[in-house]
Amino acid sequence: MTGYDQMKYLTEIKAALPEYAGVYSQVLQDVLKRLDKAFKAFFRRVKEGSKPGYPRFQGRDRFDSICYPQSGFSVSDKTAFFSKIGNIRIRLHRPLEGKVKTATITRDCGEWYVSYVCEVEAQPLPVSGSSVGVDVGTTWFCITSDGEFVENPRHFQGGLKKLRVAQRAVSRKRNKRSNRRRKAVQQVAKLHRKVARQRLDFHHKTALKLVRENDLIAHEDLGVGAMGRGNLARSIHDVGWGQFFSLLSQKAEWAARKVVRVDPRYTSQRCNACGHTCRENRASQSRFRCVACGHMDNADLNAARNILGRAVPSGINVAVVNASVA
Repeated sequence: MTGYDQMKYLTEIKAALPEYAGVYSQVLQDVLKRLDKAFKAFFRRVKEGSKPGYPRFQGRDRFDSICYPQSGFSVSDKTAFFSKIGNIRIRLHRPLEGKVKTATITRDCGEWYVSYVCEVEAQPLPVSGSSVGVDVGTTWFCITSDGEFVENPRHFQGGLKKLRVAQRAVSRKRNKRSNRRRKAVQQVAKLHRKVARQRLDFHHKTALKLVRENDLIAHEDLGVGAMGRGNLARSIHDVGWGQFFSLLSQKAEWAARKVVRVDPRYTSQRCNACGHTCRENRASQSRFRCVACGHMDNADLNAARNILGRAVPSGINVAVVNASVA
């Protein structure tokens, strides 16, 4: 049954279960849309022959958000109104811009948030006349072809000591339905939330800096999901390349910039000076020495310049490419 087929039964459900009459109709419809999306993804994976995970039932402790997709809500500086709920006092973090499209109420570690999606016009930035290649890593968060090394803050590593203490406190609570265990689990969730927020804030600032300074940004098209299952899984998940690349693309599109994903093969083994490629060129983890021409450089900086070279073909003026992108 499709999501729309299930929506036809909402009237009968409300008659049989009067408590559902206290929920706004479009909120109930949105839940069925989520369910339909989950099963479509499941059947798509079945057809592809991959290992499909059957959609998990979202109980009261897992279903943490409801969405007003079109109507039934309004907002002012100090109050938010939701149909079937009423007026709620809020702290508006910043003024809303453009036309408000949807509102999503989220429960996060015992705290409540509402996120508004607004339709606004893009704001292109003036042409900067520069392009940059970005090589990401775990020692340094990223290295640009301009020679800038961005420090890896290692947010998860920094909070690991507190997380270990909090997780041991959870393991000591044997009764899974006790209030003490519930509070201990919530404390672990709050520590993970803090790490996630720190990482998100860092990604936003780093991506915005690259977008403001460059018309074209090139990075490797990495399979982050597969890389996160290897020996460096903790470090790769801590650095969060997937989230960073996603934010970078969004901000670039907003500012009329261009982000290019290049083939990552042999970017660390190719000499940026002469083009010779072999495994022996990578002298160590941090040093690059070409066995053909003797060119020496930082290994990550050499890779970043190779990434930019693949995004901008040789013989084309970078300023001209940037002007056409803008």
